[in-house]
Amino acid sequence: MYRYKILIVDDDKLLQKSLFHVLSEKYNATIVGTAEACLQYLNKHDVDLVLLDIKLPGIDGIEALKMIRNQNADVNVIMMTAFEDIKTVITSMKMGAYDYLVKPLDIEELEVIIEKALENVQLQKEVKELRKQLMVFDIESIIGQSEGMKQALKLADMIARSYDTTALIEGETGTGKEVIARFIHYQSARSRKPFVTINCGAISKELVESELFGYEKGAFTGALPRGQKGKCEMAESGTLFLDEISELALNAQVKLLRFLEEREFYPVGGTEKKKVDVRIIAATNKSLEKCMKEGTFREDLYYRLNVAKIILLPLHERKKDIMPLTRLFLKRFNDSFGKDFKDVSPEAEEFLLNHLWRGNVRELKNTIERIVLMEKGKRLEIGHLSFLNRAESLTTLVPSVETQLTSKGVDLVEINKSLVLKALEMSGGNKAEAAKLLGISRPTLVYRINKYRSES
Repeated sequence: MYRYKILIVDDDKLLQKSLFHVLSEKYNATIVGTAEACLQYLNKHDVDLVLLDIKLPGIDGIEALKMIRNQNADVNVIMMTAFEDIKTVITSMKMGAYDYLVKPLDIEELEVIIEKALENVQLQKEVKELRKQLMVFDIESIIGQSEGMKQALKLADMIARSYDTTALIEGETGTGKEVIARFIHYQSARSRKPFVTINCGAISKELVESELFGYEKGAFTGALPRGQKGKCEMAESGTLFLDEISELALNAQVKLLRFLEEREFYPVGGTEKKKVDVRIIAATNKSLEKCMKEGTFREDLYYRLNVAKIILLPLHERKKDIMPLTRLFLKRFNDSFGKDFKDVSPEAEEFLLNHLWRGNVRELKNTIERIVLMEKGKRLEIGHLSFLNRAESLTTLVPSVETQLTSKGVDLVEINKSLVLKALEMSGGNKAEAAKLLGISRPTLVYRINKYRSES
């Protein structure tokens, strides 16, 4: 549980002690006695709230407030004064003080004003996070020139128009499942609320339930003293994105199903139900139908999640998207690295279009980032892609096979041998990768290699 940080600025030793005693029970409280010490502290530490006395030795509170505003515009400041000097209070409020307190301090009034100020702090943080997410997520950057992507975006737009329809996104790793989930969120009426993600495959099975639903204090060994909210509660009025849903433990699947049906849950160790309003979007790079047959995924949960399904095709099946994505990434990394790649050579374009892209859009993005970072020039050349040769597609093998076809016929054994040798060359001797290039199993490849060796 996050503890807000409060800085107390006052030279009265008795008041310092009293305020620290009251506030340190709920907050991380720090005391300094001068404005100069306050400014030095703020320069080195993050603080949520400052309690600032107006009458201070050296620089007074009003001048300190002005300097704090110049140094840190976001921090909330509550002024304290030993007498109700209306003119001074008005001046401080105009300069951006959140509120003021009159000494001797009323503890109940102090606690109420601090709580309201910290609610304002939390609101500011949420707004900042939403702006950050909106800056990161640029709808215009979604490339959808291929028919497969156009259909996916059309369906995503329909889902976004509904307020709470559950969606399931299927696709290989790197095809952009989270991008589509964010598209749905930011195109919907929930766009100004949180988009919360949880990777079901990245946390231990023992902790999945507490990650989803949170826990009460003392729920288990190592639990935080005040308990903790789960991702479902953190996503209130927004969207919860469950990535790698196929990896969710069976016992957690039961509770997730109940939550989907009721939108209510018990925190781990809790006895009172909590009700939240969230949209659930799940994603998987595995076939959930196959997982159901294997007994690792509940059938009833599958049908509850599969209200609206979006299937994202692998990049090599969306060739119309490859070059627009390439140019988008070139521009993006030009800006990041101060480079000026403006074009792609015909040879490089042909290579990019024929590459298998097993890592899909993510692999293409990483490839362009590496090239822009490491290379120089204004055009992406075929030589810049030499490090990808080991993962070349089988389409580059076809011409060498066709040239062996003559009117006298062909020797299929020699053609097969040539393909095996070429695949091994392209994979750098990696038999598993060569087998993938040839579309056969590794044991079959090893058998053929041994066979050709024995015959030579």
